[in-house]
Amino acid sequence: MTQTIGIDLGTANTLVCVGEQTSKNGVPYKLNIILNEPSVVAVDYRSGDVLAVGSEARKMIGRTPDYLRAIRPLKDGVIADFDYASQMISEFIKRATSSNLLSPLSKPKLAIGVPSGITSVEKRAVREAAESAGAGQVYLIDEPMAAGIGACLPVSEPVGSMVVDIGGGTTEIAVISLSGIVVSESIRVAGDELNDAIIQYLKKVYNLAIGERTAEEIKFALGPDFGNNGDDKFEVRGLNLINGLPRTVSISQMEVREAMVEPLTSIIEAVKRTLERTPPELAADIFERGITLAGGGAMLDSLDVAIRNEVEVPVYIAENPLECVVIGTGRVLVDKTLKRVLDHQADTVAQ
Repeated sequence: MTQTIGIDLGTANTLVCVGEQTSKNGVPYKLNIILNEPSVVAVDYRSGDVLAVGSEARKMIGRTPDYLRAIRPLKDGVIADFDYASQMISEFIKRATSSNLLSPLSKPKLAIGVPSGITSVEKRAVREAAESAGAGQVYLIDEPMAAGIGACLPVSEPVGSMVVDIGGGTTEIAVISLSGIVVSESIRVAGDELNDAIIQYLKKVYNLAIGERTAEEIKFALGPDFGNNGDDKFEVRGLNLINGLPRTVSISQMEVREAMVEPLTSIIEAVKRTLERTPPELAADIFERGITLAGGGAMLDSLDVAIRNEVEVPVYIAENPLECVVIGTGRVLVDKTLKRVLDHQADTVAQ
């Protein structure tokens, strides 16, 4: 039996699933998500050593002495720091192979979800990081295709399916038919930009400095809920930029909506542009079947309502939006009915 690993190598979080391919028909008996960790590495700059990876490293963000840094080796969905990204991927693969599902002596097939708009140089960096981490055969799958597979859309059939995958660093939009991407757009506006918009708003309006984790809490606690009048409040603790002392302010849902309007508009405009470039027959399918939202951004309250109101097409949230890409990367390796997806999509390197 062939051992496989699927990885959603995200800017904010990395998910890993494992599965096995049977010798009879290639249908997986089960895909197990065995790892869901922040894509963060804690580094001691005095020695260059990696001290922690994942959740332990994320706890250190904003709380380290000068010689320690908690960094994200990926930016906008691609590798920004090759050495630390390689060590992070290696650690995650090691955790996967140390489970009871995989043999630590094997070199499993590896499928990694990558943004559809990355360059060949960026693809090579991802491949080399995976190879240096001990992978066998490496496949790179466009994230919107993986999300469509993970959301159980009929990607192999002659019908149009539209996926909007809103991650931490990029928003991936694609129209899929017959195992290929017909039209796509990748923009580097996603969850991180929404967080940054909240941070900048509080600096500008309240002279309050907050961190990334606080902005993330505000984003999901209030968010752009278009279904109410925006009266909900959130207590925010931060640093007063005028006197340097701690301060607490109360912000409303309406203010958070105002803060995020620019990046949200960019995402919606990208969806519109993709629909405008879609062939008429596939556009008719999408109007009938709707748009599927995946990724962490899909969980933002009422974002589906906002997109539906603007594009006038039904919008649905995938059953497990955070897991769609990783499940898709796992399925594409073990389900023979998806072989054509590999033929169309995968950038393959054999060791």
